[in-house]
Amino acid sequence: MSLGDERGYGGESGSRTEEGFGGSGQTRTRLPGNGDTDVYGGARRPVRNSRSLITVVGVVVLLIAAIAFANQGGAGGEDDPSGGGGKGAAGAPTAATGVRPVTEKDGGIPSGYAKDEQGAQSAAANYLAALGSDGMYNKARREQIVSTVYAPEVAAARKGDLNKVYSGEKFLTSIGLNPDGTAPAGMTFITRFNPVGSKVENFNGGTARVSVWYSALFGLAGEGSKNPVSESWYTNIFELKWIDGDWKVTDFTQKDGPVPVGRDQAASGAKEMADAVRQFGGFTYAR
Repeated sequence: MSLGDERGYGGESGSRTEEGFGGSGQTRTRLPGNGDTDVYGGARRPVRNSRSLITVVGVVVLLIAAIAFANQGGAGGEDDPSGGGGKGAAGAPTAATGVRPVTEKDGGIPSGYAKDEQGAQSAAANYLAALGSDGMYNKARREQIVSTVYAPEVAAARKGDLNKVYSGEKFLTSIGLNPDGTAPAGMTFITRFNPVGSKVENFNGGTARVSVWYSALFGLAGEGSKNPVSESWYTNIFELKWIDGDWKVTDFTQKDGPVPVGRDQAASGAKEMADAVRQFGGFTYAR
């Protein structure tokens, strides 16, 4: 996978096999706090406050439920991506191929992908990063992202659904943001989806189904944050269709994991986390 700095994102859902992405292990919940760095599987961590744990888990569940609701019932396109040409459980590793990645941008999002399996994987990974950026919490930027990522016949419906989710005062305040979607004074809002690997599930020339495995950073960095930045792992399965010379999303689903076992590393402080997000730009993911 060829990585390039893409700062345009820094400004924004069956049982699955482990093939293609790598193995998964036990899931651990890690809350910010002090503690000595330990070796893998070493000494036990100090007991965390159960109320804080419930708060963080509740916020993450609410966010995932809201996004899933907004993306319910999307059109799958005229072609059936479940037909011939399926890749099955196994897939080629997401490695650099020597093929030059896209050179164009549409609304700050890389565009102009090749009409092949590699192009479909690159599109899915880049679109994931856009849909997971904080631009989704700004109405003008959100509509631009949706228009770029989704197929035209799907984008109109998606805009309405997503506006209801991301503009809802109850939802925004529940994740710690102001009613207008901005972070409270002294806080830095962080939401970033980081693709780890991709896999072609089916490819039929004009349609494709691509799975993208990724880690997600989400929360508010700042002193006294009630929703500290946490890491989660998911897999999104994108339905793509070739429209007007590029890949577009017609639908996607999300599921948990695979989740690696976390090391016993001490969580960084609020300032260090906020500074890291400001100083390190997001990547463009293309094979």
